[in-house]
Amino acid sequence: MTQAGPGRPRLREPRRPGATARAEILDAAAELFTTRGFASTSTRLIADAVGIRQASLYNHFATKNDILLALLEGTVEPTIEFDANLDADQPAAVRLCALAWFDTAQLCAHRWNLGALYLLPEVRAEQFGRFRAERDELAERYRNLATAIVGTRDPRAELPFRLVESAIASRADNELVDAQLPEVLATASLDVLGVGDIAAVKRRARALVIGVPGI
Repeated sequence: MTQAGPGRPRLREPRRPGATARAEILDAAAELFTTRGFASTSTRLIADAVGIRQASLYNHFATKNDILLALLEGTVEPTIEFDANLDADQPAAVRLCALAWFDTAQLCAHRWNLGALYLLPEVRAEQFGRFRAERDELAERYRNLATAIVGTRDPRAELPFRLVESAIASRADNELVDAQLPEVLATASLDVLGVGDIAAVKRRARALVIGVPGI
């Protein structure tokens, strides 16, 4: 990512949600990218939506691509960190359920459907290689947990990750997704693998995700 300066203190009342000017910029860009389109959104439009000068935006992000990269990485990095911090001694089914629950909650928690940005043709560019690698890593974490349940060479091991990302299409069809969707998709991730006593697995997984927005 191209590095901009640290940004200047805010000297105005915020127009958008966010504790910092950087967060406001990201919120404005998220709205414009997901409703107007990435190619049709300029940094001037983003700055106008925040209520700052275009030059002030560049104190936080050097390019429009850097804004997109920050939004994309924000959809996967918290989930990777969450899974990395789970107790490795937990059964694979419990960890998978907690991962799917947390991940779906993250995809649904933001005001804008950021997962829809995955399909932008610009994301195939070299600059976004780190994001693609992180998303691949997340998919591999799902796959490894699923394989521990169903064994190697079982094509069902690919399904939990895809089920969770179906939340993106759900939001595209209906912005006000059901608050129960994280639990529903976590349950489906177990069911598709033939996990027994799902209720007991969910009780243990719930304890791992308590406090996550949307849970």
